[in-house]
Amino acid sequence: MPRSITMRKPCCQKKDTNNGAWSELEDQKLSDYVLRHGEGCCWRSLPQAAGLLRCGKSCRLRWVNYLRPGLNKPANFGEDEDDLIIKLHALLGNRWSLIAGRLPGRTEKEVKNHWNMHLKSKVLLMGRHNNNRRSLLSPAITKTSSSMQECQPFNPNPAAPAETIGTCLPDLNLDLTISPPLML
Repeated sequence: MPRSITMRKPCCQKKDTNNGAWSELEDQKLSDYVLRHGEGCCWRSLPQAAGLLRCGKSCRLRWVNYLRPGLNKPANFGEDEDDLIIKLHALLGNRWSLIAGRLPGRTEKEVKNHWNMHLKSKVLLMGRHNNNRRSLLSPAITKTSSSMQECQPFNPNPAAPAETIGTCLPDLNLDLTISPPLML
């Protein structure tokens, strides 16, 4: 690297800054300063001007990722959404885009993260495992044996006799066929 190119000075002296969780007072100071002076301010000089013992980069990241108004913060999932995710996971497995399609306003990443962080352990604590997905389905979703004439249970081995199963999975109208490429 040629000596004529100078490196940028560090934005702060690391010995005089806080390096931990942000307090509510610090969040309030940062929010007040940015809302008063605008978001286009110089982030390197902001901590000193706002009275914060933080690095400018830390202030910028805190604002952009947590404090900015209108930030699309993930809303808490309700009990009805939890139940629906559990039931759809029992039917569809880890097909997060299909599950999220049934939950308006939720992305597949939000649904997958909520499953992995909260619901998977909840299902395991209830004693229900993925091996027995039908145990997760409530009677409202499963069909009774009286309506079995219109629904045939899944038989993975067609050569073996089909066992009578008291539940039938509902038809979700999912067209998941894969066609071969067109030959031109």
